Amino acid sequence: MQTFPKGSLKCLAYFQVPYCCAGCETLSFMEFLLQLHFYPMNLALIRSTACFAAAAFFAGYSSFANATEVIRYKLPDPSFPISAAVEVPAGAGTIYVSGKVPPLVNSAKPNTDPEAFGGDTEGQTVAVLRDLEAQLKEMQLTMADVVKMQVFLVADPAKGSRMDFAGFMRGYRQFFGTPNQPNLPARSVFQAAGLANPAWYVEIEVVAVRAGKR
Repeated sequence: MQTFPKGSLKCLAYFQVPYCCAGCETLSFMEFLLQLHFYPMNLALIRSTACFAAAAFFAGYSSFANATEVIRYKLPDPSFPISAAVEVPAGAGTIYVSGKVPPLVNSAKPNTDPEAFGGDTEGQTVAVLRDLEAQLKEMQLTMADVVKMQVFLVADPAKGSRMDFAGFMRGYRQFFGTPNQPNLPARSVFQAAGLANPAWYVEIEVVAVRAGKR
């Protein structure tokens, strides 16, 4: 038996290291210190165990703190260009972009005419997404940084007074799920009773993130 030298293992008091002494009585490390007896080989084991635990803790903390990758979970049907879910890492900057409606693209038309804002749902979708792309660029972001999208479509009288989802998708596919921009957001699409201007068929709002990887 050997007397435990006072103060030699103070740092290890933070670890509740199990220790088995004579008689197979299991003690916490703090209780063990009160015994003031141990075998030299057990001291070496306790030292190595505590150091390993500390190294593992800080390595794990470092990996967690430095995680910067946005994870996009695929749908069972990968041909449909949205993500089933998107996971954003802690510490990433989150940008909430207000709903965007079609910009005026044809000033020769009155602002009550859908043609002034891109025409049908497809044309207005393209106009909105181009405008959104330009706004993101001003913030040093791109469409690849979009993680969430909500879309509000108004019924098109030319489409039997129902929202033109197919037309929206034709416009949407020009910006998402392309060879140059494969990143897909989580997305919802709703049919709205109307927007502020009866000539508008589309409103889109998005959430983007600023992270190390996309």
